[in-house]
Amino acid sequence: MTSQFRHVALIGKYPASGAASGSTRAALEDIAQFLSAQGCEVSIERETALHANLEGHATLDAAGIGAQCDLALVVGGDGTMLGIGRQLAPYDIPLVGINQGRLGFITDIALDGYRAVLAPMLRGAYDEDRRSLMHARVLRDGRCVFDALAMNDVVVNRGATSGMVELRVEVDGHLVANQRADGLIVATPTGSTAYALSAGGPLLHPSNPGWVLVPIAPHTLSVRPLVVNDAGEVTIELVAGRDASANFDMQSLASLLHGDRITVRRSEHQVRFLHPRGWSYFDTLRQKMHWNEGGA
Repeated sequence: MTSQFRHVALIGKYPASGAASGSTRAALEDIAQFLSAQGCEVSIERETALHANLEGHATLDAAGIGAQCDLALVVGGDGTMLGIGRQLAPYDIPLVGINQGRLGFITDIALDGYRAVLAPMLRGAYDEDRRSLMHARVLRDGRCVFDALAMNDVVVNRGATSGMVELRVEVDGHLVANQRADGLIVATPTGSTAYALSAGGPLLHPSNPGWVLVPIAPHTLSVRPLVVNDAGEVTIELVAGRDASANFDMQSLASLLHGDRITVRRSEHQVRFLHPRGWSYFDTLRQKMHWNEGGA
């Protein structure tokens, strides 16, 4: 059988500056050849082709991938997937992740032996998993000064050399608390395995329509993580604190002033992940978090 996907975009991991490593280039070339052998037209994401010095295939930017491709294959770690996932979400392009990073919660196919896993997926044997995005805005004197999507989290942080920040937290216009802490994380279920987990937050199954609000080193120990419905709006106001900032998936940043309000709503867009048939979120947790090691 030939692939049910006609045109596949290949996106790779590369440093913020400089060329991709030789191993990354070799992996991308091997995967491109494999996709061609499966009957797929292959295009390389433009920045990937530039940094990996890949030739012989057409190159496309995110808009071009959205307009022309019916599958995006991401080779890298979760950070690579976060970046391209936000860009492609408006186009409803399904994503498959081949893990070349460390943890790989959302890039779940091992690079070693990817052919045996990917071949049946290209023929239609896959499970689909949709993840919600957050749409965040920074409002200053009622005017939007920063606008971003986030798949993992929106984080308000204190400055690197300053003390705690004071934050007024509201949900749907109702005051939750005035918190003094190093910061606050608003995480999706996808992001519950990232910074929020390190700060003591719970794991949320991706099917849960909720977010978790996780304080970072709160001054008052009774301030605990809180799960809220993602159909509402979370608002965080910077009341006090120097050099504070808001981070979106830790990949874009906005500096904050006193009185700034960060609003977080569920985006109209979702990210579509394709997994190998029989994929389970619990299998991923056991593998990545080393649960039950040494058990009978």
